[in-house]
Amino acid sequence: MSQQSIPAVFMRGGSSKGVFFHARDLPRDRAEVDRLLLAVIGSPDPNGRQLNGMGGGISSLSKGVIIGPPTRADCDVDYTFAQVAVDKPVVDWAANCGNLSSAVGPFAIDEGLVRARDGEALVRIHQVNTRKVIHARFPVADGRAVVAGDFAIAGVAGTGARIRLDFLAPGGSATKDLLPTGKAIETLAVAGMGAVTVSMVDAANAAVFVAAYDLGLAGTEHPDAIEANAETMARLDAIRRAAGVAMGFAASPDQVGLSLPKVAMLAPPAPFTALDGTRVAADAHDITVRMISMERAHRAVPMTGAMCLGVAARIQGSLAHELARKSTSEEVRVANPSGVVSVGAEVRKNARWEAVSAVVFRTARRLMQGHVLVA
Repeated sequence: MSQQSIPAVFMRGGSSKGVFFHARDLPRDRAEVDRLLLAVIGSPDPNGRQLNGMGGGISSLSKGVIIGPPTRADCDVDYTFAQVAVDKPVVDWAANCGNLSSAVGPFAIDEGLVRARDGEALVRIHQVNTRKVIHARFPVADGRAVVAGDFAIAGVAGTGARIRLDFLAPGGSATKDLLPTGKAIETLAVAGMGAVTVSMVDAANAAVFVAAYDLGLAGTEHPDAIEANAETMARLDAIRRAAGVAMGFAASPDQVGLSLPKVAMLAPPAPFTALDGTRVAADAHDITVRMISMERAHRAVPMTGAMCLGVAARIQGSLAHELARKSTSEEVRVANPSGVVSVGAEVRKNARWEAVSAVVFRTARRLMQGHVLVA
């Protein structure tokens, strides 16, 4: 039996990689799309390597993107994100990937979906999963997105053309509000742990933040060390599931999905060694994070997770605000296993806290184009 051939583009966006499709080339039935994505990425793989597909064995390399015509008058394209589990037959459509968001604009230009003059292009993106709008700005030359540049990001070797992403009104991306429970900080009852102090915030992606010291950790641990500690992983998952119920994602902890909410350990600024061996001083960042994504300790930080943390750090009374270095800068420097990423975050409080915007800068590159084969 011959394999099915589907037009596709393999792209890096930020510190993630994924397979990009035109909506017109995929079935309309979501269950059929799930089957195709699992086959394309190579999941489920009990060996955790996804050798029979395009995935890379970790959550940041196990992703799919679907681009189609806009369904909003104020946008140029629709962008739907699919997170594919590595070792389970699961495709999660609940959240967005901030890193791959950076590749959507260049894809749209290069594929002729959006016309742009040479100079700085603006592509207005409707992020379907979260029902939010993202503005991507990046250089264009000869009608195509510029790839080469001198902008570097943590976790990615080399440099590239800078892409600015403005996430407009990112609060309530998956829940009803920026603070889904109405509180900046609170005590959460967690099975097997009792009362745990957390902040539950939904900006770009929904996350629950806990202090690393409440888990007996420094917050600067290597991702492999976190994953190797079965007790820590179990406790983080229990916190995540309890928060999922409190935030309205499910009626009981066992019903909370793999993707949302994210769970992250926070710590004050502290010196640490990044994955590439670079020593990062405490004064080079404002807050430290270790985030769990799809039951794996993330090697960097999901970009939407970094934006959520940047917003949270601006909310007075939140755990992130209490642990972060106090600064007059418009940016929050987030330390993660791969280095430091800066997030611009603007919030305001009227009757309640609101997120006005979140801004990040990334790079992207088209790696391969043609057809992907599905057995």
